[in-house]
Amino acid sequence: MTDNEGNARDLPRPPALANTQATVVPRQDHPISRKAISSGAMKVLYRLLGAGHQAFLVGGGVRDLLLGGEPKDFDVATDAAPEVVRDLFSNAQLIGRRFKLVHVRFGREIVEVATFRALSDDASAAPVDANALPRRRDRGKDEPASALSEGGMILRDNVYGTIDDDALRRDFTINALYYTPADFAIYDFADGLKDLEARQIRLIGDPEHRYREDPVRMLRAVRFAAKLDFDLAPETDAAIAPVRERLMDVPPARLFDEVGKLFLHGHGEKSLTLLRHYGLFGLLFPEAEEAFTEQPTALALAEAALESTDARVAEGKPVTPAFLLAAFLWAPLQQRTLELRDDGLRPLEALQEAMRALLAEQQQHTTIPRRLTTFMQETWTLQSRLQRGARRADKLIAHPRFRAAYDFLVLRESVGEATDGMGAWWTTYQEDHETPVPSYAPREERRPRRRRRRRPAKPATP
Repeated sequence: MTDNEGNARDLPRPPALANTQATVVPRQDHPISRKAISSGAMKVLYRLLGAGHQAFLVGGGVRDLLLGGEPKDFDVATDAAPEVVRDLFSNAQLIGRRFKLVHVRFGREIVEVATFRALSDDASAAPVDANALPRRRDRGKDEPASALSEGGMILRDNVYGTIDDDALRRDFTINALYYTPADFAIYDFADGLKDLEARQIRLIGDPEHRYREDPVRMLRAVRFAAKLDFDLAPETDAAIAPVRERLMDVPPARLFDEVGKLFLHGHGEKSLTLLRHYGLFGLLFPEAEEAFTEQPTALALAEAALESTDARVAEGKPVTPAFLLAAFLWAPLQQRTLELRDDGLRPLEALQEAMRALLAEQQQHTTIPRRLTTFMQETWTLQSRLQRGARRADKLIAHPRFRAAYDFLVLRESVGEATDGMGAWWTTYQEDHETPVPSYAPREERRPRRRRRRRPAKPATP
């Protein structure tokens, strides 16, 4: 680390900010301290500043520090191009296609570095067919820096600009707050500090236009409202209904990533309530939403699963989306199974066919990786076996998915499903046999150990 990296007093204030439109909050007027920022993020900031670039902590890290929280990760914004950032760090990797970014790794910590973006309505962002964009293997061959779909959704955004441009193209005012160790000041470009004080989520610019640019912003608005216990600003709230169907234009794989952020970070139960309030949950899980409306126990099961997951997150215990997804889709699965049995299929055949068809349809809305669908299918299949009780109990309890299936059975029982009291029976059985109950976190989700490669033996000297 250079001297400049270790001593911020030697770093001049970036001259390009002398005429910025931001409200500047000096060090003595805000609570952010360098001690609360990760060492990796500070190294990135100082390295960029020492190389003559602008460098700011931005987004959720600044927001959470101002709210008195402890950010889990930090993002950095800079005027340096991605390739320049990569060359400054030996531990950096260039990633992304829609948004070209640099990941700088410090052990397990990854600091994400983004170059200032220009506004998305740049003239170069002419509407194009998403299918006409270059594929991964052709990346870099006549590839447009910026592209919009015919519906106005951003397909690529790699047009670079100033910090003022970058701030105005961010989604919410509370995420357009920048902090730099060059002068230890906070730069507020969109009255984000006022919205933090008012505890509200407000989109920058015209809300309906911003949702059309990126429909995932509707999910992000819900997520931040649930996480921070904020309300949506009236115009941000009202703009969801006219454009919510645009969410179906988002690739299912990207929506799955958002599902994890909504439900696996300790505020899942409130996220579900808000998603249903805005008519968004049914676009992610249409079969589940229909069941929630028609069957009280279906919604109760989902809420109980989310309550349990939120509690596990609060206690620092592992969680998996597979358990939640199994709860969301349990009622539709049961309905499909009954219909297939009425058509003459045997119970196990009906269940297997129902699982196959239900998951295939769900993949059209929200992609679920195979490792998770396997977990879900095993948990579902074990329900009937667990309800038979003592039959081969010793073998069932050794099943790798026993804990997940048992927890699922108890959860079903707790919301009033007919289980013949077998949840309580299995609880007593484990107590009587002093059976240790392992975590239901799937093996596939655990971090694999890296095997050290053996160096080839040196040839023997003659």
